[in-house]
Amino acid sequence: MIAKALHGFGPAGVVGAGSLAFWELSLLLIRPDGFVLPPPSAILVALFENFDEIWVATRSTGYIVITGLIGGVVLGVAWALLISRFRLANETLTPLAISLNAIPIIALAPIFNAWFGLLSPVSNQAIVVILVFFPVFINTTKGLTDVGATELELMRSYAASSWQIARTVRIPNALPYFFTSLKIASSLAVIGAIVAEYFGGRQDALGPFIVQNAGLTRYTEAWAAVLAGSAMGILLYLLSGVLERVSMPWRPASETMGSWDP
Repeated sequence: MIAKALHGFGPAGVVGAGSLAFWELSLLLIRPDGFVLPPPSAILVALFENFDEIWVATRSTGYIVITGLIGGVVLGVAWALLISRFRLANETLTPLAISLNAIPIIALAPIFNAWFGLLSPVSNQAIVVILVFFPVFINTTKGLTDVGATELELMRSYAASSWQIARTVRIPNALPYFFTSLKIASSLAVIGAIVAEYFGGRQDALGPFIVQNAGLTRYTEAWAAVLAGSAMGILLYLLSGVLERVSMPWRPASETMGSWDP
């Protein structure tokens, strides 16, 4: 299984390594004046030289990411369950969810800072919750409601209750949709947390670290922090894939973890 997974990620690894090599060699040969994108080798050196500071910043931002991700997932699933069960909830909650998703996050950050305090983690957590909520809500609702009429009629012919139908038909059908949204939301959570930190929150987080170092033209240190944030997003994506595989053992591995095999 591990060998097959590594084989599946092989093409992506080759392309990624080739892109990094092209990036490194291009800057080495061309040496553009005033160019602010350092080579990958310099970014790695800066990462190791500032590892303690970046690690503290990653932990601080990671707390916002994890708590906001959990909150957004719970809220999105709860709303999806209500909408799939009650027509009135669908008519009231769906327009509200669409309205929340349409609000620019940059506009909400200063408002949340005024509500909860400039240094309070709640304001940044709220930003992440809103970003995570919508894709989880939409995809889970799709999975709960997009159920074949044959399955529903069969369950009703056995006098199954609404909860039994949800537990045996709707929820299993919604799992692939949910985990697809979770993979999307895991990346959005990292982006939302770092962007929210530009407007307030703890100063030992990734967002302020990037802004401060970029402002001082220490671009290698800034990109090292960006690399740490990217690693966090990739790790959360991979964990989502593992949870998907564990939660749906009846599905082929190629459908849950992804594969390039024809």
